[in-house]
Amino acid sequence: MPDTDSIPDDVVGAFQIDGEPVRGRLVRLGPAVDEILKRHNYPECVANLLGEACAMAALVGSNLKFDGRLVVEARGTGPVRYVVADYDTSGGLRGYCRFDADEVAAISGGFLQPGAKSLLGEGVFMMTVDQGSDMDRYQGVTDIQGETLALCAEQYFAQSEQTPTRIRLAVGRAPAGWRAGGVLIQYIAEDDARGSTVEAWVRTQALFETLGEDELVDSELAANHLLFRLFHEDGVRVFDPKPLRPFCRCNLERIETVLKSFDRAEREDMVEPDGHIRVTCEYCSTVYAVEPGSLETA
Repeated sequence: MPDTDSIPDDVVGAFQIDGEPVRGRLVRLGPAVDEILKRHNYPECVANLLGEACAMAALVGSNLKFDGRLVVEARGTGPVRYVVADYDTSGGLRGYCRFDADEVAAISGGFLQPGAKSLLGEGVFMMTVDQGSDMDRYQGVTDIQGETLALCAEQYFAQSEQTPTRIRLAVGRAPAGWRAGGVLIQYIAEDDARGSTVEAWVRTQALFETLGEDELVDSELAANHLLFRLFHEDGVRVFDPKPLRPFCRCNLERIETVLKSFDRAEREDMVEPDGHIRVTCEYCSTVYAVEPGSLETA
């Protein structure tokens, strides 16, 4: 374990259990996820779903070996139409939920907070790897299963990559704001050098099952100490974590490009009484006021 007392918030990092065929990654989110969730007036259960998606995107995306981004998305017929989180390999993170407020309120009156399946209904869970405009995208899709996005992702890895994977996610709101955390472990298949590794994977999963959601979002429990608590019998090696930050891809140039795709008559219908066309980014809620004249081409 590193000598530092803690791995700070808004980071994602890899770890390896010493002598065992198990690798993993851990994410801790504080101010970054708080900013993302507070940009919209989400009901608590919707904010929880989006926080899980952000933690998931960082856990999986941080394993990319090239510059690009990973998009975690789920779409369904339920009160939440879709949830999406976007991780950029530079460390940027953003997310958004579209939902019907009345439908969410109707299923939120019980004792238990509705989870992924209740909120999304019948639908699909997707992960998309984007390596840039010059490369083809890779997308894997699976059905939404279970009341957490973690269960959806485990099913995705089992079907799309045939990699045994366990994931635990948690989201909570503290006095200082929203927090989120997650741990992912994956099984390294046996080979001639390792021999059978099944027993070690079974034992590691048993330890993983003792992990509480409250531990993942506890600001007083350092991430290093959390991993040591889980795997101290074998020892765990933690690699340098990568910082995360909230970001958005929107800018005035992108907005103008979209508006230019409409014909002049359509743009004229968008002009507000003060003479501007206003566009609000659904991710970060930034409002752009565009002069219609700037959209005319020579």
